[in-house]
Amino acid sequence: MLILKPYQRRTLETLKRYLEAARLSGDPKCAYDELMQAAETPGRPYLAIDGLETAPYVCVRIPTGGGKTLLAAHTVATAATSYLEQDFPVVLWLVSTNTIRSQTLEALKKPHHPYREAIDNAFDGRVAVFDIAEVETIRPQDLIERACVIVGTMATLRVDKTEGRRIYAHNENYEPHFARVTPNTPGLERIEEGPDRGKIKFSFANLLHLHKPLVIMDEAHNARTALTFEVLQRIRPACIVEFTATPDTNRASGSNVICRVSAAELKAEEMIKLPIILKEHKNWQEAVRDAVLTRKKLEEMAQGDGAFIRPIVLFQAESKEREVTVEVVLKHLVENEIIPRERIAIATGSQRELDGIDLFDRRCKVEYIITVEALKEGWDCSFAYVFCSAANIHSGKDVEQLLGRVLRMPYAERRNQDELNKAYAFVSSPSFAQAANDLHDRLVSMGFEEEEASEFIQAPQQPLFSEDDLPLWSRREPEPLVVTCGEDYQYEWIKREAPAGIALEHGEGGDLRLTVRGEISDELEERIVAAAPKKAQAELRKAIVSHRRYLLKTLSPSERGETFRAPRLCVMVQGELELAEKELFLDVCGWSLLDFPHALTPSEIAIDEGARTFEFDIKGKKVVYSLVDLEEQLDLSHVNTDWTEANLVRWLDKNVRQPDVRQEVILEFLRRTVADLRERCGLDMAALVRSRFILAKLLVEKIKGFRQEACGRGYQETLFGPQSGVETTFDYAFSYDPNVYPAGWYYQGRFDLSKKHYYPVIGEMKNSGEEFECACAIAALKEVKHWVRNLANQPRASFWLPTATDRFYPDFVAELHDGRILVVEYKGEAYKTNDDSKEKRQIGMLWEEKSGGKGLFLMAEKRDAQGRDVYRQLAEKVR
Repeated sequence: MLILKPYQRRTLETLKRYLEAARLSGDPKCAYDELMQAAETPGRPYLAIDGLETAPYVCVRIPTGGGKTLLAAHTVATAATSYLEQDFPVVLWLVSTNTIRSQTLEALKKPHHPYREAIDNAFDGRVAVFDIAEVETIRPQDLIERACVIVGTMATLRVDKTEGRRIYAHNENYEPHFARVTPNTPGLERIEEGPDRGKIKFSFANLLHLHKPLVIMDEAHNARTALTFEVLQRIRPACIVEFTATPDTNRASGSNVICRVSAAELKAEEMIKLPIILKEHKNWQEAVRDAVLTRKKLEEMAQGDGAFIRPIVLFQAESKEREVTVEVVLKHLVENEIIPRERIAIATGSQRELDGIDLFDRRCKVEYIITVEALKEGWDCSFAYVFCSAANIHSGKDVEQLLGRVLRMPYAERRNQDELNKAYAFVSSPSFAQAANDLHDRLVSMGFEEEEASEFIQAPQQPLFSEDDLPLWSRREPEPLVVTCGEDYQYEWIKREAPAGIALEHGEGGDLRLTVRGEISDELEERIVAAAPKKAQAELRKAIVSHRRYLLKTLSPSERGETFRAPRLCVMVQGELELAEKELFLDVCGWSLLDFPHALTPSEIAIDEGARTFEFDIKGKKVVYSLVDLEEQLDLSHVNTDWTEANLVRWLDKNVRQPDVRQEVILEFLRRTVADLRERCGLDMAALVRSRFILAKLLVEKIKGFRQEACGRGYQETLFGPQSGVETTFDYAFSYDPNVYPAGWYYQGRFDLSKKHYYPVIGEMKNSGEEFECACAIAALKEVKHWVRNLANQPRASFWLPTATDRFYPDFVAELHDGRILVVEYKGEAYKTNDDSKEKRQIGMLWEEKSGGKGLFLMAEKRDAQGRDVYRQLAEKVR
């Protein structure tokens, strides 16, 4: 089974936490509000669908290349256990087009495909996948004995009128599904005419309404219409989860985004190629020439990679009524670049030369693909490295789709040659600034953050080819801003005043161009913008902003290749140093689940015989069930009365299983728990089976608490006990990877803090507040060589110290000019004396004490006990 990346596991965990909170509280809005309050970047107010206020309705945002469909497949199991509480859920999987529908169906029906494996493993292979066109073949027992996934397009259900539509039409084939449905069941559509008028329609839409499916919406930004919401009301889903790179963020109609994944996180997990090296050319022929040369050089590099990679170029030609058509590009490649025709494939609506071609086959000869608008939806070949546009880059969605094709990393692994970790774009544009600005907008539309889009578009910094090759790139003076002007631009003042650095000239095609060299002051910006017609002013101002970014950009320490290492806390175990972390503390403690009490306490389960109810308490949330008399059990069709204690224990084992507890141990623990619930608490099997999902959640929390208790004992003994052998050493140093900084969001303040920051951008820091002031103070220290905003919950990309229950990620890490490492954790007034801060201060001081002067730790405060502000605390710490 495909192993999920950390950001994918984190996304599913966030979704799980939300759905569990919604289940326990019974209020999806309240659960969303609580999740947003705890988030660093709160989302917009929760939007419920009218009539479906009790159904959780949330969105996961993942940029192109992040594996949305794989996460959607894993979401089926997450929702089934966390919210639906069903062994075999009904899933309505909606996609945007028939092409995507066919591809999704093919993957979900293929036994060993990662999408199908994710669902099979969760439901022991008891899975059935249906095209929405074949729903008449679904049997009642399928919906009882299997997880049923029905794949269709949004358009299939999104209709104004239901007459004549198979989905909504009365169909006698569905009669067995309605055999036990009472005639007065509310909410179902009914026959409107004929002798059966008023009776329930035997329709697929009504069937969905009865089973309250989990709805998964892929590319959900395409489906946010009033008609879509009306359809959802008809089928009454239990839960709706959207997946998209570009969610609607409108406060009145937008998606309820609970999890955002940044492009930097995808890069850190080696999912996509970044940065995009952008080279602009004066004409399309030069762009094509450099694209061909780049592919050739990348192919040479790929020979030494160890994995089979055949770099491919995607050419975007213009439509037939324009100049640079598919035929023109093809002729140029064959006649001028001397490329054999068999190595070129044309992929347009009328020429489908990629059909039936496996581009990953070693025998495949295709190295160049020419298209116009976009390759077919879902097209995915990670060998595509180079995008070359002979058309105007403004062509929006076409560029987005084609650019997305060159971002995926082969085999989702970083390549040995750094050039093979980047994507390449060649465009015909008058200036880098204009090309970067246009490309920036396309990346934002693909799910990149604004700052990421700017950061991941780079001009070439050094030659890619040797002197024997035709030079492609070289260092150069900053490019000017070049703007193509129309006749309605009022630039007469330039001719009159002839300001330095500004020129008006005619281009090769006779069009008028404004060229601005050097920095553009605010006053000059206003004059330039004011001279343009109103319809062009917004785009012109964006081009100036992009040009400023380009001029201001200097290489950060990471871009210069400087190393940044911090010594880590280690423990001497049997004569060898080992990294101090949770697993080591548990080993020292020698924990066993059977050493802890198996019985649920009165605070965890309470039985009220008089009210014939019992309730479980999870995290302060009480879930109530009714006790059922023996003679009433036979009437509960949804309860399988054939369950035994052994059946329930095996079911709990699957849903409570822990990776660090042997199966025979957890089975015995669960056996004791179930026996106690029956013998001491007097609960019968019917009651336990009906409450098994909540019982599983409670046991997971209970075992988690036991583990933390054991880890805490091992933590104290290992690090602070009389026999502890602790050392802070560079032998086990953490090294910041100059190519990896997986920030989820970015600092956007006006105050420039980037001068000594290790990375070119500053991640996950607000524009104001006490933490921001602490960063300003660190950046101002003359002793600081470089510093970094240390990202939380990124164990592979950030420095951390162990705690009794988890990992502590300090806010800032800095290297001083004398080689010492300064670690700073900032705590506001409300938190500086709580237990969490005390534990962090304790482990930080131990790290400093055992460093032999190599490390400094400061728990910074707005004003400390000596009355010193943050800057003075830092200054005196480092001197």
